[in-house]
Amino acid sequence: MKLFIKNMVSIRCKMIVESELENLRLHYAFVDLGEIKIKEKISANKLKALKITLRKSGLELMDDKKAILIEKIKNVIIEMIHYSDDLPETNFSDYLSKKLDQDYTFLSKLFSEVKGTTIEHFIIAHKIERVKELLVYNELTLSEIAWKLHYSSVAHLSNQFKKVTGLTPSFFKKMKHKRRTALENV
Repeated sequence: MKLFIKNMVSIRCKMIVESELENLRLHYAFVDLGEIKIKEKISANKLKALKITLRKSGLELMDDKKAILIEKIKNVIIEMIHYSDDLPETNFSDYLSKKLDQDYTFLSKLFSEVKGTTIEHFIIAHKIERVKELLVYNELTLSEIAWKLHYSSVAHLSNQFKKVTGLTPSFFKKMKHKRRTALENV
């Protein structure tokens, strides 16, 4: 039995869900971002208990087909940008279509209608968050980050970063470094 979970966006969320499934003695085949597969049929009482316990962690079981598809879109993007070593070589629209086995125009219209933003803006927002993470880790140069996240150039990454955050990547990096240094001196 497959169940779909809203707001499940990180490895930590997966760990919470796995822990709750074990506490309820529910055997699962897998736990992925936004989706779990339970090996056995779930009683109404256990399903209710699962809903309650997930809600305490900010997660929610879903049964609306549109909401499930939106969460799948979000989770594919989050997984792709934050947890994959390499972004796909194809463009994001082809990647999403193939991954979800749906027409991109349909996905795009549904996402915009429900979320009030485009898939492209959602992707850009997550790419910029990933850039911030990589800048804070200070393990890659800006050129390496641009290459890793498939920006056409460092200038393109920098322009998009400034448009979204209001800061240049180098200023953001200096700001984070100053804040960290100030905390170490306390």
